[in-house]
This record gives sequence, C-alpha cells and structure tokens, in this order.
Amino acid sequence: MDVRSLRYFVETARLSSFTQAAEQLHVTQSTISKMVHQLEQELGTPLLNRDGRRLTLTDTGRVVFQRGQEMLATLRTLADEVRDIQAARRGTLTIGIPPMINLLFTPVLKAFRERHPDIVLVLREEAGQQVEKQVAAGELELGMTVLPADPALAVQALPVATSPIWALAAAGTFQPHRRTLRLAALRDLPLVLLTDEFALTRTLRRAFAAAGFEPRVVAQSGQWDWLVEMASAGIGIALLPELFVDRLADEKLQAVRIVEPQLPWQVAHVWNGRYLSHAARAWLDVCAEVLDRGTG
Repeated sequence: MDVRSLRYFVETARLSSFTQAAEQLHVTQSTISKMVHQLEQELGTPLLNRDGRRLTLTDTGRVVFQRGQEMLATLRTLADEVRDIQAARRGTLTIGIPPMINLLFTPVLKAFRERHPDIVLVLREEAGQQVEKQVAAGELELGMTVLPADPALAVQALPVATSPIWALAAAGTFQPHRRTLRLAALRDLPLVLLTDEFALTRTLRRAFAAAGFEPRVVAQSGQWDWLVEMASAGIGIALLPELFVDRLADEKLQAVRIVEPQLPWQVAHVWNGRYLSHAARAWLDVCAEVLDRGTG
C-alpha cells in the first residue's frame, strides 16, 4: 500500500472534500483524486461514495480511514525518533508559555542556552488554557500552564513550581500589620482579575465557587502590572502569585496572603503523553535542576 495514497485518502475522508484536502496538502485536486482512485484499485473496492460534491465513507472506507490514521501516526512517530537520534545535539523546540509564567523561567532560559547552544528555542506566548488546547491538538510539543489543567483535554502534567496567592490592595485597605486574609473575606470586596483566558483566573473562580460566593469583579485585564496599578489606585483588590508580590516595593500597596483555604499557584509542564523530543527532554532536565536549586 502506497503511503502517499493512504495519506491523501485519510485527509480527504477527514475533510469530506477533495478540494479542501488538496489545499491542506498543497497539491492539485486532480492529484488527490488520482491517488485515492489508485488506492481503491489496489484494494479492489470503493472507499468513498461520491454523490455530487458530498463524500461519504463506504464500509471498507471507514476501516481504512481508522487504521490509516493509526498507521500514519506511527510513521510520524518513527520519523520524529529518527530525526531525534540523528540530531542528538541539535534541534528546535517550541514551547507555549503564558505571559505571567515567563518571569519564573528567565534563569532556566539562561542555563538552557549555555548548555544547549545549538538547540533553537522558540517561545510562543499564549494564555494557559490556549497552551493546553494546542498541546492536546499536537500543535505544540510542550507547554506550560497553571494547574489544574482542563480535565477534558488529553494532556499529562508535571508540576515544576508552586507559589501562594496574595491579595494586593491600596495601603490602608486591610488592618495594619495584617499578613493573611481568609478567602471568604473577599466576598463583598471589589476585585480586579486577569481575563478569563488565564488559568489563574480559572483557579480563582473555582475557589470562589467552592467557598460559596460569586466574586464582585469590577475589572479584568490581560496584564498583571495593570492589575497592580488598579489595586494601587484603590479600584479593587488584585490576586496574584507571591512571585509577583516579591517584585513589588510600593508603599502605596498592601499585600496579604490568602488563607483558609490557601490558594497555590502551581505551574506545570504539559504534553500530550506521546513522544518527547531530545530538545524537550533537555529542557525538562534544565528546568528541574534550576528551579529546584532556586527553591532549595
């Protein structure tokens, strides 16, 4: 069985269109039709019912489509493994990383560049929930998010760092010398949060629901530093990981740690549970070493 014919058939069946398959594979429609017809001749039976522009699978076509997907996935894995072996010291790694998390990984980036100068590292900045979706779909080999990851997505997670959540507000909002605040105390207070695309906001909304109240959100932004400005101006209370609080030295701000329950901001790597390249494994090794050293 010709692999190219199988690939063309699988793409045609997936899209239910010769035209769309041709566009996806960057070949002509006549080439797609010819290769699918060749596969049908080789198997001795039709694979597609052609009713005008509408395509449906025959009984045999459904079997070939299902098994063909599995065969092509195996071939892709084989090609990945061969390339990895041939380029044990070189390669390209694209990592999805939420904007809030990037500050945590600056020391990792420095160590990785020093240790693996021939591996091209591409950082794609996306919100955590988008990273999870792209990893599950195979668009990204490796990404980072804030746990818990979406349980509906087929991704595996490896926690790498944890930081408690703090409340930031204009000076005088809380009692003097106060260092902690129960989550329930936020029930009627104005809050400024990151947008709902951020995994941190997902975590906070789940915590609010578990505590039995709907938060009073007065503003949302995709920029954590703008949340800090709004908190400083007295617009509302910002909820951010300790990592960011440690970077602030503003007498206009007051910071208290959320307790009862404590809300951990848990950063994790996510991947689809299948193949990890040499470059990805090298990144994970450097992360484990640098982040462990930083917290030890």
